[in-house]
Amino acid sequence: MRRPAISYGWVVLASGFAIMLLGYAMRNTFSVFYPVIVFDFGWTRGGTALMYSLTLLSYGMFAPIAGRLADRFHPRYVLATGGLLVGGGIALCSLANSVWFFYFFYGIVVAIGLSLIGITPLISVLSHWFGSRRGGMLFGLLGAGFGVSLVSAPLFQWLISEYGWRMSYLQIGLAAIVLIVPLSLFLMRRSPQQQSLLDQQHQDRGHRLHAENGQTAATLDKHQWTVRDALSTRAFKLFLVAGFCNMGFSQQVVIAHQVYLLQDVGYDPMTAASMFSVFGVAFAIGNVSGLLSDRFGRVPFFVAGSLSIALSIMLLNVAPDPTSTMIPIVFASGTGWGLGVTPPAMFAAVADRFHGRNYGAIHGTLILAISVGGAIGPWLGGVLHDITGNYNTAFLIVQAVLVTGIVMVLLATRSSAMPKIHLHGD
Repeated sequence: MRRPAISYGWVVLASGFAIMLLGYAMRNTFSVFYPVIVFDFGWTRGGTALMYSLTLLSYGMFAPIAGRLADRFHPRYVLATGGLLVGGGIALCSLANSVWFFYFFYGIVVAIGLSLIGITPLISVLSHWFGSRRGGMLFGLLGAGFGVSLVSAPLFQWLISEYGWRMSYLQIGLAAIVLIVPLSLFLMRRSPQQQSLLDQQHQDRGHRLHAENGQTAATLDKHQWTVRDALSTRAFKLFLVAGFCNMGFSQQVVIAHQVYLLQDVGYDPMTAASMFSVFGVAFAIGNVSGLLSDRFGRVPFFVAGSLSIALSIMLLNVAPDPTSTMIPIVFASGTGWGLGVTPPAMFAAVADRFHGRNYGAIHGTLILAISVGGAIGPWLGGVLHDITGNYNTAFLIVQAVLVTGIVMVLLATRSSAMPKIHLHGD
């Protein structure tokens, strides 16, 4: 009886992975559609990149709400609604004739939909199945869905080449609805207690998981972290700054502009999109590497990932040869792995300290800080390119921001910055 019941948690995790992959693939269409939209309409890079910045900001602003919805309502309906919005928003982009159309449907509708199927509601659901001690595993595997979503770039480029960007948006959006909605409705469940397969034995298993994490039911009843409690601690504030820097600003500058950068130096669109796929594979490998933070600690992986990004960016000072893909492959691999390993390490570090039944809202607050940084990065990168004619200044700023994030995490994990209110009641 136990084996099939317990294993359903892995079905929920696999479904969450697939939903993450499909949902973030919709947002990451921007990097491939960006050059052709600029060319077709004759807009500036900064003005066009603002639609990507807007979707990141909208996503972050709605993330705390999405977290609360996942905490309080049945996840299957929350996720299915998100699938309808994200797919419908992308499909409607096929009708765009002005930048404001993109700003609304891609920048706001898609963002709200993505927040409802993103990592915040998914981790809120999965934490009930696996407990917080496996935070590195959960964040790593879900994050790998984001990384694998980037591998879709050559497919998007092929669709654009074959059918044009308008028909491609329509096909991609409808495909997202057809896949995400059934996955959400038929496979996602909040907790073992909501599965008829799970009986009192699995409730006992849940108590054992809490015991393994040093958290008894009585202790949890004594104090539950809220967003206000978390914001009152120095550690959480430092985590917010680090998220803004490394997982927001830096990550989104690289994601938004690397395809255009490679085209600028002479690579054809399909080659540039293929390098984005290399980036995605490395990103997924980085996410899976984050699983090891459960054993070896969160900080070493966060620092190693951030340094990998900064060092790989130095390759941009070497003029790439369009007849060779060696430098782009190394750049994409180094930045992809670094950007992949840092999120699960940080998310798990925050979950270690602030886990509880309100964690969805707390995680959503962290996502808001990350999204603010992510919103500024792509827009600023585009504006700096419009001014200077290259991305050198933008990527120098990225390196400085990465170092700042490392310092913030090191300070946040010092004992003097640890939360004064503990789940253990001590």
